[in-house]
Amino acid sequence: MTTPDLTDAPGRPTTAGDPGALAGLLTDEQAAWLATACGDVATDPGSAVGHLARAGRSVGRTSLDPDLDPAGVLHGTLDDAARARLVVALAGSLPADGESLAARLTETYQRGDTPERRGVLRGLDALTLAGTVPPALASAGTALAADALRANDQSLVAAAVGPFAAAHLDDHAWRHAVLKLVFMGVSLDAVAGLDERADDELARMARDFAAERRAAGRVVPDDVARIAPDLTPAPPTPLANHSKDA
Repeated sequence: MTTPDLTDAPGRPTTAGDPGALAGLLTDEQAAWLATACGDVATDPGSAVGHLARAGRSVGRTSLDPDLDPAGVLHGTLDDAARARLVVALAGSLPADGESLAARLTETYQRGDTPERRGVLRGLDALTLAGTVPPALASAGTALAADALRANDQSLVAAAVGPFAAAHLDDHAWRHAVLKLVFMGVSLDAVAGLDERADDELARMARDFAAERRAAGRVVPDDVARIAPDLTPAPPTPLANHSKDA
């Protein structure tokens, strides 16, 4: 598996896991809450649960990019990014081996609602971009991403294909994650490292998917061509013959 370097990838959209994701987007009151919450977590890891739960009410749930991603499905929301910051603060307050952090994030994810689960996944993205994902955390995070990829919530699936997934999901799981987004009608703009990790096997899977859709008389999503650039365009639909001699 090739692990793409996403720390400074040209043209990569800002996601909730980026350290500067909230720059200029919070009010003074919201920014003060987040700074205080991160400080609390840094000194008292047990406070993280409450702050992660309150993030939506405290900073809002607006998309990071309302123009291109109105619902915040692809790259996340203000509360996704705030939770990612809280996860980073939590990581800094726990042993560097990642075992305690892995246990806490797993519990938070399992007990949390969808926004809290997204926050854990975006937090894993933040730690990946910072280069601070020890093996114990990588193992636990991979299991959480796999769980998210079994969900039917578009925002949760999109949150599971960020920088952490690009760096840690094996080829089989990653390819199926990409195809699931296509199947769900979610733009592949959500996928970190798409160009770096896309391979011939993913292209073959995309062509098979397109063939199945065409055989069923269904439209093939445009994004399929991004992962199968040699895909043969669908033939034009014949016009009905309405002549008197038909």
